[in-house]
Amino acid sequence: MAVSERFYTMSTPFSRELVDECISQLRIDEVGNATIREIVALVNAVEEKSSDKFIRMEMGVPGLPPAKVGVEAEIEALKSGVASKYPMIDGIKPLKEEASRFVKLFMNVDVKPQGCIPSVGSMQGTYSAFMVASHVDPKKDTLLFIDPGFPVQKQQMFVMGCRYETFDVFSYRGEGLRTKLESILSKGNINSIVYSNPNNPSWICFTEAELQIIGELATKYDVIVMEDLAYFAMDFRQNLYTPGEPPYQPTVAHYTDNYVLFISSSKIFSYAGQRIGIMVISDALYNRDYENLKPRFHSNSFGNTITQRVLYAISSGTSHSAQYALAAMFKAANEGKFNFVDDVKEYGEKARIMKDLFLKNGFHIVYEKDGDQLVADGFYFTVGYPGMTGEELLHNLLYYGVSAISLKNTGSEKEGLRACVSHVSRDQFDDLEKRLVQFHNDFPLN
Repeated sequence: MAVSERFYTMSTPFSRELVDECISQLRIDEVGNATIREIVALVNAVEEKSSDKFIRMEMGVPGLPPAKVGVEAEIEALKSGVASKYPMIDGIKPLKEEASRFVKLFMNVDVKPQGCIPSVGSMQGTYSAFMVASHVDPKKDTLLFIDPGFPVQKQQMFVMGCRYETFDVFSYRGEGLRTKLESILSKGNINSIVYSNPNNPSWICFTEAELQIIGELATKYDVIVMEDLAYFAMDFRQNLYTPGEPPYQPTVAHYTDNYVLFISSSKIFSYAGQRIGIMVISDALYNRDYENLKPRFHSNSFGNTITQRVLYAISSGTSHSAQYALAAMFKAANEGKFNFVDDVKEYGEKARIMKDLFLKNGFHIVYEKDGDQLVADGFYFTVGYPGMTGEELLHNLLYYGVSAISLKNTGSEKEGLRACVSHVSRDQFDDLEKRLVQFHNDFPLN
């Protein structure tokens, strides 16, 4: 979309000179390609020099109070003196047992407590699993991301110096996913498949048929599936909270034994600050020996290499008190005393309202469909604007006090932005509407 000369002389909610000055000071070459943390720093810098506040949609952080049951359990653990003691590397017994129960009751998957390992957030869990999986077989030196996805996971691969490939799943739903995966896996160089479900950023959810395809091909080509469940049970189109009864959180674990699941406390329990998550490794994979691991890690088995070699080296364990918090939250959910799904439905309600505001002002939803259904309302949604690339849209919206991240940063081939609803309060909706109305007026559609 060509920008008229009038745009550079008319008033916007935030001074273009101020925004561009902060971009320059932070040495951001192209704001449309900036990382999440760079956008956070940029918006912070602009707000410090302004009397107004942004509509902040750039970072996926919880916007709800932490689960009370976890806070109380952690306080009691600290009072009991656990802060002076190192935890076991593979986790405290109560947490491992409740995590195993949680996976059974909410996913209908059987995993022994041994394979339920706490990590410093799912980020540490994925880092550890990526590292080990990248060395299970010298011929399989590449990890496959089904995109769009969480940008920092690729940053982890970059830091480790490990290889990866990606493809945007937008055009490969249903049986098309089988064809695409076969074309990649048949080359023989893939050690793992990684995706999030529900998906960050698009909020699409794989169907049971698609999960079955992934699981069957993982078994056929002997690759590990790493399923990021940061937004566990947050597909609000169905009620996924009834312990021990269907419907369950969909998972590839029903279709293969080659899996690692990552369950984070950050979003579902609003416990992000304590950096605690669970890595769930199938019984078969946990105990599987890979001879190629021994030269590098001096350990053969997949599970032991992750716990006693990698996690030990990285952090020597996960926060002792936070483990008691997560154990208590799992226990309360398992016993039907803590409906964590109801607690986070506010995200879906806000998404529905915010999406409507964007649609009324010329925007469109980029990842609109989930198979034959509309994408659910949840933690994220995606928007585009006719005639603008995602990078251009992000840069222009900053002048209107609206922040997000470009879909290009998530591995998407589509033009647009990822918007997170969590830190947009309901009392900002009027401001959001006014800013979008002005944006639409300033950039009228032909």
